[in-house]
Amino acid sequence: MNDTLVSIIMPVKNTEQYLVECLDSICNQSETHWELVAVNDHSTDKSNTILEEYALKDARIKVLQNNGNGIIDALRLAFSESNGTFITRMDSDDIMRIHKIKVLKNNLMNYGEGHVATGLVNYISENKIGEGYQKYEAWLNRLTKEGNNFKEIYKECVIPSPCWMVYKNDLLTCNAFQPNFYPEDYDLTFRFYIQGIKPIPCNEILHYWRDYPTRTSRTDEHYSDHTFLDIKAHYFLKQEYDPEKNLVIWGAGAKGKSLAKKMIEKNIPFYWICDNPKKIGKHIYDQKIYPFKELESIENAQSIITVANPREQEIITHYFNERGAISMKDFFFFC
Repeated sequence: MNDTLVSIIMPVKNTEQYLVECLDSICNQSETHWELVAVNDHSTDKSNTILEEYALKDARIKVLQNNGNGIIDALRLAFSESNGTFITRMDSDDIMRIHKIKVLKNNLMNYGEGHVATGLVNYISENKIGEGYQKYEAWLNRLTKEGNNFKEIYKECVIPSPCWMVYKNDLLTCNAFQPNFYPEDYDLTFRFYIQGIKPIPCNEILHYWRDYPTRTSRTDEHYSDHTFLDIKAHYFLKQEYDPEKNLVIWGAGAKGKSLAKKMIEKNIPFYWICDNPKKIGKHIYDQKIYPFKELESIENAQSIITVANPREQEIITHYFNERGAISMKDFFFFC
């Protein structure tokens, strides 16, 4: 292992339209001590040809063919062939800012192992960026500036694939890329969290994150809403759930129903509350829906909130704060 080398691991599948710009942004980095381990994931366009052309021009670029199928298999292969002390991931349709690798590497060297370097991201698109993506970008960057990414880990992926770097030893400790658990970047984020790997604050935009209609995260079933909820429920039960407390699920919308169903399947008892008068008092999945005020009579509660409205979340947070409840211990926002 090279003491100062950065290994960039990058799955590639049918991104010829954006790949040249992506590769140029890597080759033009102000930090020059890197290797790119690119894995072609059975592309049917000219992506592999482009990769091979760049590899001929730059010895730091290594091109492999995925011997499995999909992003996780590609990441496993790239990681197994990496030689650097530092590991970062790149998406083959995105763009690095010129100092990205240098900033992430310097931050890691300053803080040492047990940390994950992150940076601010900026969505780019040939079309108008949707409101939801704008809000996600603002929320994610706010957390990254503070280094408080894990504070809201159950809401959404707080360290997405395009902009992180860690010591290779920490990835090995996390058993990274070993489970077939999608979304793979959200799974890795939870592994960082459980291992106590701390995010390093950053105030600089380091990555341009491309959005377009055929992007994998928009079209692949591995990135649908239910897979995100599956991961949240899995790690909540593994890391946070206290069977000595009374579990409470807030909200009886689509996410609340899906979460309730998962708990019923696992024989985990819970109270179910909401503020919808049309649902209060009724039974869903043979589980009675109680009004919000019922929480006052539930002792030693541990609450999961599936209410998405930001104003309602503020009210709920204020309610808990007044009663001395602790975020990420007594209550968790799942959206």
